[in-house]
Amino acid sequence: MNLTDLLESLGEKTVITLAGLLIGIFFGIFAQRSRFCLRSAVVEFWHREPGGKLVIWLLAFSAAVIVTQGFIVSGWLDVSQARQLSARGSISGALVGGLLFGIGMILARGCSSRMLVLAANGNLRALLTGLIFAVTAQASLSGMLSPLRLWISGWLTIDGSARDLLAFAHLGHIGGILFGLLWLAAAVHFARKTRLSLREWGGGIGVGVMVAIAWLLTYQVASQSFDEIMPVQSLSFTGPSADVLMLVLSAPGQPWDFDIGLVPGVVLGSFLAALWGRELKLEGFKDGHSMRRYIAGALCMGFGGMLAGGCAVGAGVSGAAVFALTAWISLIGMWAGAGLADALVDRPAR
Repeated sequence: MNLTDLLESLGEKTVITLAGLLIGIFFGIFAQRSRFCLRSAVVEFWHREPGGKLVIWLLAFSAAVIVTQGFIVSGWLDVSQARQLSARGSISGALVGGLLFGIGMILARGCSSRMLVLAANGNLRALLTGLIFAVTAQASLSGMLSPLRLWISGWLTIDGSARDLLAFAHLGHIGGILFGLLWLAAAVHFARKTRLSLREWGGGIGVGVMVAIAWLLTYQVASQSFDEIMPVQSLSFTGPSADVLMLVLSAPGQPWDFDIGLVPGVVLGSFLAALWGRELKLEGFKDGHSMRRYIAGALCMGFGGMLAGGCAVGAGVSGAAVFALTAWISLIGMWAGAGLADALVDRPAR
């Protein structure tokens, strides 16, 4: 049965939700087994101690870039209508939001996707952080924080047509693949100093491949959709976390989409991976200070992620894989913000 048959028999909404669920399950498995975490990678980078976490992030990032650009070159994928490359973007929002998200990662000891993975393993700190993150993201989207978000976003904007870095640099998608290969070479270089297990290698690459497959599947469904306009998108956890929160709080019968399937899928995949690895364990806060720290981190990530247009995965991997200018600015801001917070908060404590 091909995609057209599935769309006719199940309906577009069901198919795209199931796609999100399935991709989320595999992402959750790969992320849990590899310990994929941008925060840990950033800490290793700024400490000038490149280790396993940096290698895993580089593997995921390079795989996402290479496979996504490969799909485009093959003619299977067209991302020109994706929000990151077609809608008007905010440079100021990307920079300020990226900085705030990076700071929040350090305070919460993990990004939003990592919190989701850890919560499924029994980490109550991650569960509380994730809930506050989702509430803050929703408040930033359409609640009491939305005027502040819109004000910052309006400082410096850019047309959608100018957000494509590959077009701006006249590199083309082959150039994008070569760029991804450079990052892969960097991962292999740093990997020579570490002893990554096969599980970590496969998990890191698997995370990146899931980003590319999400781009591919949402495009294929969107291109064959006649009844409704389906967005071409990939993995992100800021907007989707807010959407799932509102789905839970709203009356039954709300429409489902890719994002609604993605978040439960990640939770399920991470839970199954932890169960298989016998790593399920209830963990809580040590004291009130650590709780305040996690709450502050969740607030920074929730507002920063919505302001930046994506989280460490949404902007830092998915958006960067299609070479959206604002996504790269957000990613740079996350690395800078995390490095600053680590230097001011964690290093003195150590």
